[in-house]
Amino acid sequence: MSKDKFTSKPFSAQRQVVADSLAIGARRHIVHGLLEVDVTRARQFMREHQARTGETLSFTAFVAACVARAIDAHKSVQAYRDWRNRLVIFDDVDVVVMIEPEANRVAIPHIVRAANTKSFRAIHDEIRAVQARPARSAQESGGLARLGLIVPSFIRKFFIRLFMQNPQWMKNFGGTVVITSVGMFGRGGGWGIGMLPMHTLGLTLGGIAEKPGVVDGRVEIREYLDLTISVDHDIVDGAPAARFARELIGLIESGYGLET
Repeated sequence: MSKDKFTSKPFSAQRQVVADSLAIGARRHIVHGLLEVDVTRARQFMREHQARTGETLSFTAFVAACVARAIDAHKSVQAYRDWRNRLVIFDDVDVVVMIEPEANRVAIPHIVRAANTKSFRAIHDEIRAVQARPARSAQESGGLARLGLIVPSFIRKFFIRLFMQNPQWMKNFGGTVVITSVGMFGRGGGWGIGMLPMHTLGLTLGGIAEKPGVVDGRVEIREYLDLTISVDHDIVDGAPAARFARELIGLIESGYGLET
């Protein structure tokens, strides 16, 4: 009897950290909102910039700048609940962006600290620097990050739960909002329904598709980003989440920060 051919490789420590986090997040009460956002202006600016200078601008950095500004106007959406059952709302917006250091490696959850005080250009340069040299990110080379890879799973899960009960630790360890992208490698639309292991607020960037849209009473072909906003409903109600979403859509569609 012939044997099936296969290839095996180790289940990496980085992947085990992801699995442990998702196992904890699966029990949370997460609500998802599926949005279509017109990104024609932003995409056109980026194409023209690349044609003029040869530089490819980071779309993730642009969204991160818009998210930070929208949260700055509606800070309650990034609140954390502490062990004394209080909501803790930070002034700084620490945005986590997922950066793949190389093909087929687990992405680095790099934290852009105080992104609400930074320009798009500053966020863009920081992301590009980490992409070029992953060790620049504390989430890749910091002592806590290295320790998390070697301890047993049950210890790792214990400390993740402990961090989630202490907002200051959680902010230092995991930021205040997370952005992940699932549409950057393909063409066409499509939403991603992501998990939210630890954060109160998360965004998943899906595909971008061309569709007819109405602009000043005329029908034009526009580019629409499929965007998923996920919130912990234990902490954030629908009304503040909707106000944040409206603010965010307005910023993205206006091309916030790109021309400065």
